[in-house]
Amino acid sequence: QVQLVESGGGLVQAGGSLRLSCATSGLTFSTYAMGWFRQAPGKEREFVAAIGRSVDYTMYADSVKGRFTISRDNAKNTVYLQMNRLKPEDTAVYYCAAAGSLGTMRVPRGQNYWGQGTQVTVSS
Repeated sequence: QVQLVESGGGLVQAGGSLRLSCATSGLTFSTYAMGWFRQAPGKEREFVAAIGRSVDYTMYADSVKGRFTISRDNAKNTVYLQMNRLKPEDTAVYYCAAAGSLGTMRVPRGQNYWGQGTQVTVSS
């Protein structure tokens, strides 16, 4: 049974930082591209960042570029999202996802597995 479990969310003031983790089990982690998405109340889920099977390839939404960093530890089957200089508009439920390749990560229904999400709230 595949599981993706996010953690690290919480309440932070604008300008602060949080580090999200997504621990996986039941899948061969190193063979999947991993990504982070978020969904704010009343809005559609949107792409945030993704990393390829190796750590050489990453991509980011324009809204988080330069503030967020995605990384992975294949030995720990875990993907991370370091979020710095947080803004109130970053408030959302953050989900991690696994996809067969980096190219399908941003394609609708291109993800194979999803986590249950973790709430991030940034106060002004």
